[in-house]
Amino acid sequence: MTAADRRLMQTPPPPTVVVALDGTGNFTTIGAAVAMAPNRSALRYVIQIKAGVYNENLVIPRQKINIMLVGDGMNSTIITGSRNFVDGYTTFTSATLSVIGNNFLARDLTIINTSGPEKHQAVALRVTSDAAFYHCQFISHQDTLYAHSLSQLYRECAIHGTVDFIFGNAAAIFERCLILVRKPIPGQRNVITAQGRLDPNQNTGISLQDCTIMAAPDFSITERSNFSTFLGRPWRNYSRTIVMRSYLGDIIDPRGWCAWNKYSNLNTVEYIESMNFGPGADTRNRVQWAGYHKNSTADVDNFTIQSFLHGANEWLKTTDLPLCTITYAAPNAGPS
Repeated sequence: MTAADRRLMQTPPPPTVVVALDGTGNFTTIGAAVAMAPNRSALRYVIQIKAGVYNENLVIPRQKINIMLVGDGMNSTIITGSRNFVDGYTTFTSATLSVIGNNFLARDLTIINTSGPEKHQAVALRVTSDAAFYHCQFISHQDTLYAHSLSQLYRECAIHGTVDFIFGNAAAIFERCLILVRKPIPGQRNVITAQGRLDPNQNTGISLQDCTIMAAPDFSITERSNFSTFLGRPWRNYSRTIVMRSYLGDIIDPRGWCAWNKYSNLNTVEYIESMNFGPGADTRNRVQWAGYHKNSTADVDNFTIQSFLHGANEWLKTTDLPLCTITYAAPNAGPS
């Protein structure tokens, strides 16, 4: 990100246009504001979205680059949709917000797929671009956040879900995020990540750092005893995920990770746990896969913002997102 864009993420900027449901802005729908943005603009196009619930399946097209969405707050500006697998949509097309246009930024809003868990795959956010999110919330059950490709950064966001609810094959970093595990339907087990690296030469993976992982408030202790919850499962042969310096709540199964034989070979995955804490961080009974490494610090630097978001240095410098200084002290913690 450039210095200018980092400032945009730290302090809400003057909007280019305003969206308001009550007609007091330039547009009443977000889609209309995006459609009017210039194609392939070299300048940042800032869409301020006033408080309200916007029921629209929103696409940021490929030609709409340098778009920024700014809400009135995570609990005030809400974008909802309800597309899902059972009702005839693919995982890819079910998203409430699909980001394809490059150099995308968003802050202070919530994206929800309101489909219930019985609807199976129902994506809230799909990102196929270099993108950064700050103070955003993503809510669904199965397949909440599809980090499809390129480089992505999520800072101080909240992600809610059940099965494979952070998945894809981007180089995606989740920093200081709150990850809330919800109640699935009977017969399911909760899986937080499903990373889909296809080739060992791909510089992709999911990096959770300084996060808090715990049960959602409405997922009671009694109900939790009926479901297992895992940090991840490998969606493809070279699946890669690291969880570091994070609080792991008591919801995490002692094995930590689960197999997915339909899609992957456990000998070639790369899963790392490093410097985590909390009742779910005990690694004594973790899986014994060749590609699993526990209490490892040797490769941690490879998965930090400075190293892992390869090729993204220029666009990251443009966002002014308040990136934290990397330290190795434990933080405070209270696709089917």
